[in-house]
Amino acid sequence: MHITISDPGLRDGNHAIAHQLSLEQIRRYAQIADQSGIDIIEVGHGNGLGASSLQLGLAPHSDKDMLRCAREHIQNAKLGIHIIPGFGRLSDLDLAMDEGVDIYRVAAHCSEADTTERYIDHLIKHGQEAHGALMMSHMASKDSLLVEARKMASYGAKAVILMDSAGAFIPLDVSETVSWLTAHLDIAIGFHAHNNLGLSIANSIAAVQAGASMLDATIKGFGAGAGNTPLEVLIAVLEKYAYKTRATLDRVLDLADQAEDFLVKKTPSINSRNICSGIHGIFSGFDKPVALAAIQYQLLERDIYRELGKRKIIAGQEDMIMDICESLLVRSTAIENN
Repeated sequence: MHITISDPGLRDGNHAIAHQLSLEQIRRYAQIADQSGIDIIEVGHGNGLGASSLQLGLAPHSDKDMLRCAREHIQNAKLGIHIIPGFGRLSDLDLAMDEGVDIYRVAAHCSEADTTERYIDHLIKHGQEAHGALMMSHMASKDSLLVEARKMASYGAKAVILMDSAGAFIPLDVSETVSWLTAHLDIAIGFHAHNNLGLSIANSIAAVQAGASMLDATIKGFGAGAGNTPLEVLIAVLEKYAYKTRATLDRVLDLADQAEDFLVKKTPSINSRNICSGIHGIFSGFDKPVALAAIQYQLLERDIYRELGKRKIIAGQEDMIMDICESLLVRSTAIENN
């Protein structure tokens, strides 16, 4: 089986550096990755098109400038974007089309595929290739995910990607879910892993063994929190399993070595916050806000994550961290007084 490799490092990796990728970093990485056999190179703000803001983080460059920079240096791979309805608008898709984007990933929370209909329909009407993405997919059953994936397929999506945004899945979860989707859908299924519990490679392999034909990975795991699936390790393991990709291990290892000089200064590692994030199913991008809140309120990070998990908080609800900290302080004071 041929596995399509999508590298969202120039988008998801932006989370790791407060969305501050420079045009020079984009240029250099796009140019080298393009020669490494990667199928899709995804570019943009960490939360996708139109997401640069005070709440989510201001990028130093516009979507237009980032896409144009990447487009000029990608010859073999396809240029991809990620857009979340509400953060990005239809006009952002028009801009991306003008800049020559090839693959459009329209993402929604795992129970809200309806929000992608207008966006996917807009792309299809303009002859573009749209993929759906179900974020925080660990929060829904395989039956619910199938319902949402079918909606995306009915809108015209050529693929649906399950995003383990919190790194909460274990291989058994992945196998059962992907097998269920591939058995009931006629479109490609992809998998996007995070490494909060150290299972990104195992989960990615479980996905392809269950029928997924697309995998996301970033060089050295460049991404939020504990990072994404490390691309160089994934290619090595796929070769061990005799899965075919356009990438070769030698070229990807060269990419990893060169990226250390100008992009990935610090390889993501798993800390206690990342583990709590994975266990309680909280989006990896909450890593830094939770750390800062714990210092400000003098609380344990694990207690904040536990409460975030109880309330099923998702990306875009970062403002709830402070409310939760206030509640924890009130609760703690009440206990002391009793």
